[in-house]
Amino acid sequence: MMPSLNIFRQATAEADVRSEMSNVGIALLVVGLLLAAWLWQVFGPRWFAALPVIAGVYCAYGLKVAAQWQKAAVLRLGRYRGLRGPGLFHIIPVIDAVSQYVDQRVRVTDVRAETALTRDTVPVNVDAIVFWVVWNAEKAILEVMNFGEAVKLSAQTALRESIGRHELAQMITDREALGKELQRILDEKTNPWGITVQSVEIRDVQLPKELEDAMSRRAQAERERQARIILGTAETEISEKFAAASLVYQDNPVALHLRAMNMLYEAIKERGSMIIVPSSAVETMGLGSMLGAASLAGARATGGDPAGAPK
Repeated sequence: MMPSLNIFRQATAEADVRSEMSNVGIALLVVGLLLAAWLWQVFGPRWFAALPVIAGVYCAYGLKVAAQWQKAAVLRLGRYRGLRGPGLFHIIPVIDAVSQYVDQRVRVTDVRAETALTRDTVPVNVDAIVFWVVWNAEKAILEVMNFGEAVKLSAQTALRESIGRHELAQMITDREALGKELQRILDEKTNPWGITVQSVEIRDVQLPKELEDAMSRRAQAERERQARIILGTAETEISEKFAAASLVYQDNPVALHLRAMNMLYEAIKERGSMIIVPSSAVETMGLGSMLGAASLAGARATGGDPAGAPK
């Protein structure tokens, strides 16, 4: 039912092209009618008064105009005679006919592949755009009936085949390679028709909702795993640095003493801080005198005596 309807629409469109009169022809027809009316008014009903009307009708159906981006195919008694245009061109009415005007600008065709299976058997919906142009209007008219529909259907078939040869991850991460492969496949098929496919762009790859949720959970788990690995690596590096530092302090008590003094200073330089130091550290490193000196310095800085009484 649908193919018959498409054929009927195409035949109707071709009939409209053949019977279409150009603006130039219509203008000359109007001029011829006005001239015939003037001759009829001046000379009365004479045979030559009909000549402007005949010439106007001939120009109305014999003069055609093609736009700058168009080529017109002329048939003479059903046989192909050549291409005409762009601009004004002439045909012989009744004998010649304009079969088709071919637009030679770059065209865009939207192609969709619904529920196609990838190589790893994942159903996806892929939306692509095909940019193509007619470089040989003669071949496009004579070799294929409806080249626009042919390009669209070929692109859909090639898109499904290409999806079946690629895995899901490759389709998502490398759309440019998929587009180039589709462009190559389509160009090989459409070149005999006088059509070249300039590029194919993958607009969207839609996944089932359940698969999107599963992939999101997997990506989140992968990020958490990477975070734990980084944290463990950092702890390993820190422990290695502490082990190296312990070797330096092992046979150098003076350096260890200076390090303890520096740590103590950094800890008590803020007011209101409290430090709990093991008694063994106080005895071995002489931290008692250091704590007393630090307390005395802190009391003098606040303006009081060591006991805390104001002066």
